[in-house]
Order: sequence, then structure tokens, then C-alpha cells
Amino acid sequence: MAEAFPIEPSSKVGELLEHYPELEDVLIGMAPPFKKLKNPLLRKSVGKVATLRQAAAVGRISVEIIVNRLRAEVGQEPTILDEAEEGKGYFTSRPEWFDITKVGASIDESHSPDSDEMTLNSVTRAASHLGQGEILELITTFLPAPGIDIMREKGFLVWPVQEEPKLVKTYFYRP
Repeated sequence: MAEAFPIEPSSKVGELLEHYPELEDVLIGMAPPFKKLKNPLLRKSVGKVATLRQAAAVGRISVEIIVNRLRAEVGQEPTILDEAEEGKGYFTSRPEWFDITKVGASIDESHSPDSDEMTLNSVTRAASHLGQGEILELITTFLPAPGIDIMREKGFLVWPVQEEPKLVKTYFYRP
């Protein structure tokens, strides 16, 4: 029997939930940050860009655990993933470009006036106003993995730092 939609680390969350709506509660129950998927606006926007690999980084759980739990729920065979890929490229040592005095703007997700707006929209807007060599600071309760990947694709250098268990500061640098 051919699998209609194989669940892989690269699967987009939105696409996964379109094919398997019954997985919504399973996914949401795996990590507190996933509760945001209940918000239809955030689900629609985040679901288009976030992969299960990124969701795993946000939820601070193994991508292999997420993928295999979801696969089991829909009757797909488990898969073995390369553990070296987990968390790839997110938490690293302090980069040479980082200088706290170059932080030109800061966004604190907890103080956002519009809880329906995806944090990435705020970051993109603020980053577009950065001058060369300036840094934007984003303060969140989770690792904003999809946003990190998108901003890297836009040419920004990014450095997230886990300050406390539920506090991540992510710095976006315009070289």
C-alpha cells in the first residue's frame, strides 16, 4: 500500500495537518509551544513555513520522536534519523559579529500588542529597517526555528541564545 503522505522531518506542519487532521491534538500535546497551532491565523501562517524538524527545535524535543510518534498514529513504519542532524545550526557559540552595542531594535514576543500576528512578520518588518552592521534582538519563550531559517535565506546572520528554560534571545545581524 502506497503512503499518501509520508511523514518526514521535512514535512510542513500545515500540509501534515491537511492530510491528517486527527494529528492536531497529538502534535499539540507533544510540547507547550505547539499550543499556538490552535490559533487559526498562526496555524495558517506558521503551518506554511514550519517543518517538523523546525517544530522539534521549537519544542526542544527530538525530531525522531516527533516523526515516529506521528507516523505510528497513522500506521506508517517508524524511521531512524541521523541524530547529528538534530538542532543543526541553531545553538552555536557566540559569533564574531555579535556586539550588544550594535542592537538597534528589540522585539519582545510577550509584549506584542497583536497576539494573532506571527512573530516572523514583526521580525521581517523590523529587520528591513536595520542598517548595515546593526542587530535586531528577538525575545521569545521558544526557539523561533522557522523564522531563523527564513531570515538566513534573506541573507541575515542569526544567533539564538537560550537565556533561561523559557527565554530565548535571537539576534539577527545585517552584514
